[in-house]
Amino acid sequence: MTGAIHETAIIDDGAQIGEGTRIWHWTHVCAGARIGRDCSLGQNVFVGNRVTLGDNVKVQNNVSIYDDVVLEDDVFCGPSMVFTNVVNPRSHVPRKNEYLPTVVRRGATIGANATIVCGREIGEYAFIAAGAVVTRDVPPYALVMGNPAQRRGWMCRCGVRLADATGEQACQACGARYLVGDDVCRPV
Repeated sequence: MTGAIHETAIIDDGAQIGEGTRIWHWTHVCAGARIGRDCSLGQNVFVGNRVTLGDNVKVQNNVSIYDDVVLEDDVFCGPSMVFTNVVNPRSHVPRKNEYLPTVVRRGATIGANATIVCGREIGEYAFIAAGAVVTRDVPPYALVMGNPAQRRGWMCRCGVRLADATGEQACQACGARYLVGDDVCRPV
């Protein structure tokens, strides 16, 4: 492995970690986790047994990725954002058989302190604003914010907000072209 694992990190036997991945201080990766190439796991990150991370995933400090979460390639998880895995947790009621899967598609960004309620799909290149609480699926390229999170616009693949208009438009930063409707945004 050409990456780096800090001496305080705990990597359980059986965890699969891709070439070039860096794992920082006080991070715990469980035995069944599968982590792709060139990822970065910040300090105090937890990765559960039934978790899959694609290539080039960036997980900032203080993030717990619980069982049944999949992060595709190029996903960014901001500091202290939260994934849940049970809709109605109770300490005295075991619900490990009720975990709901969460999938974050390629290139999506989840801002600092955002919460993703389990059982959701975050579309490719979607952008979840800092502090947002996601309680429903997020379409590709959508910008969502608030509690509960609501769509407030569309984002280019490069991470720049598109103009608030429908029809064909180009990103002001990179020139990529999109067809934007009331409920959909897709590359042209």
